[in-house]
Amino acid sequence: MEFSDEAFKKDLVDILNAKMPFGKYQDKPLVYLPDHYLTWFRGKGFPKGKLGKQLAAVQDMKANGLEDFLIDIFKKRNSNR
Repeated sequence: MEFSDEAFKKDLVDILNAKMPFGKYQDKPLVYLPDHYLTWFRGKGFPKGKLGKQLAAVQDMKANGLEDFLIDIFKKRNSNR
């Protein structure tokens, strides 16, 4: 992930739009994945590519107390659709 304002906004929007493509939580928005699942992935290794980067970012944001922030933004974005 890049570190310019525009790149950050795009990455955040991509994370907010992303859903888990497989497994027990298939089709669940990444921001709603449970902490234990993200922690398990961190221990096993996140998938390669964009999904892995997104899962790692969500896990980091949640670990740093930003879960409510993510969910608020997710709800606001989806209430406007």
